[in-house]
Amino acid sequence: MVMRRILVTGRGGQLATGLESALPAQGFEAILVGQPDFEFNRPETVAAAFAAARPEAVVNCAAWTAVDAAEDNEPAAFRANALGPDLVARHCAARGIPLVQVSTDYVFDGRKGAPYVEEDAPNPLGAYGRTKLAGEWAALAGNDRTVVLRTAWVFSPVGNNFLRTMLRVGAERPELRVVSDQQGSPTAAPDLADAIAAVLARIRATGWQPGYRGVFHAVAGGFTTWHGFAEAIFATAGGPRPRVQAIATADYPTKAVRPADGRLDTTRLRETFGVALPPWEAGLARVLKALSA
Repeated sequence: MVMRRILVTGRGGQLATGLESALPAQGFEAILVGQPDFEFNRPETVAAAFAAARPEAVVNCAAWTAVDAAEDNEPAAFRANALGPDLVARHCAARGIPLVQVSTDYVFDGRKGAPYVEEDAPNPLGAYGRTKLAGEWAALAGNDRTVVLRTAWVFSPVGNNFLRTMLRVGAERPELRVVSDQQGSPTAAPDLADAIAAVLARIRATGWQPGYRGVFHAVAGGFTTWHGFAEAIFATAGGPRPRVQAIATADYPTKAVRPADGRLDTTRLRETFGVALPPWEAGLARVLKALSA
């Protein structure tokens, strides 16, 4: 079977929007589905989407991503982040096709003190991380041909994300307070989408290999803090330049506890698929350029 038709869930979201152009650039046809005509709590809509699209691979970007709200409604987050992937994986298994399931650094507690490798034991601190970890397990258990990609700090020209929030409030206020004791890799959705398309292109070229099954870390190169990211946003964007005051996590309480050090080691992705994302600074420049266009 020639892999061409890729079903992408989560239409309208940051990553699905990136895949809309990244997949055709690799010679794939991207078929995007989303709410209200594709709903995990209406399984018949999922079955209908598979029947209509006849995909040769699936990228599941549909998820509950509201981290704090998940603390108040874990059952709904679980339905989206765990039961959804289970449903998609079973449809993929029935067709014998690969599934790329997108996950998160929030499966870890951030206490390792070094970048996490895929073999490190997960220990999520909150409902979002718990439900996403359950989704990894469901996707892997439901379909032999599953690639789980853990990413982090995703931002893009569309949707709600840190970069767009900074630009908005930075234009309104002379001073911002941003957490400086959490670190990770800000990952541009267009770069992540390119990486996913490249993974699928490798699978298309080689056929499915047993070594492709499992968990891989997929984040931008390099690390920074939220404060460092904010400073870089204003330095790169030009325009209003508020003062960015560094604060501790304790100074900005949120309902959900976030991992203080969610750095991810991406060696396995590079060695298995020949795929590496650009440095986060390059992703920042790319997204700002798209915003200004």
